[in-house]
Amino acid sequence: MRIRATVAAVSGALALSAFVAPAAQADNAAPSYKAEASKVLGTSGKTTFGATTAADDLGVTFSNFKIASAVKVGTTNDVSTTVTYTLTHGADYVLNSDDYDNGPLIYKGSSDNPDNMLFGTKPATCTATSSTTASCKGLVDIHPADGDLVNSDAGTWSGGAVAIQYSSDDSSVSFGLGTTKVQRYSKLTVNAGPEPVVKGRTITSTGKLSRANWEDNKYHGYTNQPVKLQFRKAGTSTYTTIKTVTSDSTGNLKATATAVSDGYWRFSFAGTTTTPAVSATGDYVDVH
Repeated sequence: MRIRATVAAVSGALALSAFVAPAAQADNAAPSYKAEASKVLGTSGKTTFGATTAADDLGVTFSNFKIASAVKVGTTNDVSTTVTYTLTHGADYVLNSDDYDNGPLIYKGSSDNPDNMLFGTKPATCTATSSTTASCKGLVDIHPADGDLVNSDAGTWSGGAVAIQYSSDDSSVSFGLGTTKVQRYSKLTVNAGPEPVVKGRTITSTGKLSRANWEDNKYHGYTNQPVKLQFRKAGTSTYTTIKTVTSDSTGNLKATATAVSDGYWRFSFAGTTTTPAVSATGDYVDVH
């Protein structure tokens, strides 16, 4: 299948979209769309991309691609993120016909030989804005418990879109439309004590920084990471950083500070490209 790869610039900054439930579609459309999109993209499963056979281009291009700046994925819950874009087409593509569909995709690595590629279970929904253009909204669906991701997939992904015709092998694909981060969901805990404590004595805070492991569907400690110990005085709303400590070989944290007044203690992690920022819920300590 011959695929025309059209590299397009993003119009404006990428929009941060909230995760939403999949848009309503006919149940019988999803299997046909996913199977055909997999064939067009040369993949029948994760990280398996094959050669395509010759076909006619549908003459569809995509622009104004917008996706969340980051997608946080845990170990078992399915995650969907909304993508919007403008579709421009000619006479070879009939918008909203049962024979034609389109949808967004994201891929890790190069478009010529991606390490992984993900797209929606169902096609996008489109509203015509002129005789040749449409405003479209679709989902990229991620199923971590089904093996959609491995740990090395965490980081920056590129965005694209595909248009297909079910009754033929005709298709159009655009790559390089935008970027997003697919990140390993993070967790952070804290326990401060003793409680109550005498003013001037030492308060010890312990906790753990962990993140999703997409290969065994469990959470493991995130090691050797800088984490801030922060304090918020009772009756105020702002946390102040007291010191920075480093997570150990199992992700555990320990920090000490002097008890001055009643308030809340927490750990706060700034995040990395592969792992989102997270702060623990503050633990209140009564100081006498």
